[in-house]
Amino acid sequence: MNTSKKQIDSEKLTPTQRSQVKRVPKRGNYERQVIYDILDEALICHVGFIVDNQPFVIPTAFGRVGDKIYIHGSPASRMLRSLSQGIEVCVTVTLLDGLVLARSAFHLSMNYRSVVVFGTAEIVKDPEEKLQALEAFTEQIISGRWGEVRSPNRAELQGTLVLSLPLNEASAKVRTGMPIDDEADYNLPVWAGVLPLKLVAGQAIADDRLLEGMVVPDYVEKYTRDRVNSFS
Repeated sequence: MNTSKKQIDSEKLTPTQRSQVKRVPKRGNYERQVIYDILDEALICHVGFIVDNQPFVIPTAFGRVGDKIYIHGSPASRMLRSLSQGIEVCVTVTLLDGLVLARSAFHLSMNYRSVVVFGTAEIVKDPEEKLQALEAFTEQIISGRWGEVRSPNRAELQGTLVLSLPLNEASAKVRTGMPIDDEADYNLPVWAGVLPLKLVAGQAIADDRLLEGMVVPDYVEKYTRDRVNSFS
């Protein structure tokens, strides 16, 4: 999809026929920063594509740098081989924020934040961009890790295929707040409200072959998904 630099730099994306939120459109959001924030908090994306008239949806890790997201893997991967041929792709992420417990089964719902991205993925050939993408993958999972670990060597870089997808055609959809019951149901003697949900890390477990004297890094001890993307 061709997009002018003016549109790329704008605070809002212009909805397309594909990215326009049609079901409950009031929950749709096209602000670029909202889309970025949801993507940055997510750990996994789902990549949907069609090959030989067969639909596929593959979960995978990803990273964002500016107005692009990157996915990576082995050149032998069917997904990456297919996407590298320039086929259309749909990438989605979802963050679950709470269970919305209504007074009726019909209005049981969830609070969530989601993003859908459409476009055509391209192979990253520039070595510098490829290395930055791999750093973004690492930092997407756990911020602060890239600065401590060994960087990929030449063989690892050659054995990794990285694809980029521009964030030109995307939308967010967000549901917040309390249940919305039928007016007559508000008189029912049923507890209603929201049960918040959040991804919480457990206590770190040290590797059996850890060198003596190594302590848990602060970024591991205080791990949270409320992160700031340093590649924006």
